[in-house]
Amino acid sequence: MKWFIFAMGAMVSVASADFFIKLAAGKLSNSIAMFIYGTCTFLFGLGWVLWQRATGVPQFAQSSGIWAGIGVGIAFSAATLSIYATFGAGAPISLASPAIRLGALLLASVIGLTVFSEPLTWRYVIGMFLAISGIYLIITR
Repeated sequence: MKWFIFAMGAMVSVASADFFIKLAAGKLSNSIAMFIYGTCTFLFGLGWVLWQRATGVPQFAQSSGIWAGIGVGIAFSAATLSIYATFGAGAPISLASPAIRLGALLLASVIGLTVFSEPLTWRYVIGMFLAISGIYLIITR
């Protein structure tokens, strides 16, 4: 379960991003926010590539991977812009962030079932029901 350590890092990073977006919302335009986000993402990515190259990690790219990577960039950019707009419209982080994240989790999970033929179990169905119930309870307080 080495992946779980990485997942914990992702959880902390996403929660931190929501926190900082909430702090920044309304204090800069969405276009400037996206520019800052894109600049940071580019510089972080460039640094990572240069570091991996310097340490001898092989660099490769297949066309299908490039297209999927472009999809990732577009999707995260759209998510970032949407979250800025959500918080800029006055949404409380305690409601919007869980609703966005759990909703995204449910959509990604359904994609796993339908596109990647991942197994559907009774525990999974119960978990989906609980997640949907959680979204409802969070939003309606």
